[in-house]
Amino acid sequence: MQLKLVPGNSAGTVTAYYLSSKGSTWDEIDFEFLGNLSGDPYILHTNVFSQGKGNREQQFYLWFDPTADFHTYSILWNPQRIVFSVDSTPIREFKNSESSGVPFPKNQPMRIYSSLWNADDWATRGGLVKTDWTQAPFTASYRNFKADACVWSNGASSCSSNSPSTSSNGAWFNQELDTTSQERLKWVQKNYMIYNYCSDTKRFPQGLPTECSSTS
Repeated sequence: MQLKLVPGNSAGTVTAYYLSSKGSTWDEIDFEFLGNLSGDPYILHTNVFSQGKGNREQQFYLWFDPTADFHTYSILWNPQRIVFSVDSTPIREFKNSESSGVPFPKNQPMRIYSSLWNADDWATRGGLVKTDWTQAPFTASYRNFKADACVWSNGASSCSSNSPSTSSNGAWFNQELDTTSQERLKWVQKNYMIYNYCSDTKRFPQGLPTECSSTS
C-alpha cells in the first residue's frame, strides 16, 4: 500500500494500515503512524498479535518526510516469518518461534483494514500532546494497494502449506531475507529504531519474551 500521512499538526491522530482476524484470540499485523506536532518526526509503530496476545511493539523514525509524498509500506506474511518493509527496505522481521512455544499467526484468515482515528490518550508523547481539533479535518491518502495471497473461501484456503504453487504466485510463500535485505534491516534498526520490546528489561523484569532470542 502507498500512503501519504496527515501533514502539519497531526498530534493525537493515528493512521493505521493492518491485517487482522476476528474473535477473542485474533491475529494481527500492524503498521500504525503516530501523529506529531508540526516539525517533529512521525513515529512508525509496529506490532504483531498471535492468539490475542500482542505487546510486541517496535517503533521507528522514518528517513524521509512521510507527509510530503507517497511511500510504499509492505507486509510479507508467510508461515516462516513476517517482514515489515518501507519502500522495499525491511525494517522488522518477526520469525516463527512455534518450536519454542510461541504462537505464530498462520492458521486464521486475516482481512486488510485502514483507519484514521483519535488516540490522543497515548499517541503523541505518551498522551501529553492532545489533538488540536482546529486543525481538522485530518486527511491521510492511500493508493496502489496490491495483494498476492491465499484466498479464504468456504472455510478453506486457496493454497495449503503443502501446495503454495496453487496461489497465483507462490514465490512469497517461502520468501526470506537475502544478504542485502538483512544488511538493510540492520541499517534501519541501528539508525532509526527508537523502541524495541525485546530490549525493554524494565517492562519484562521476569525475563524478555521467548521469541526475542530469535526475533529481530
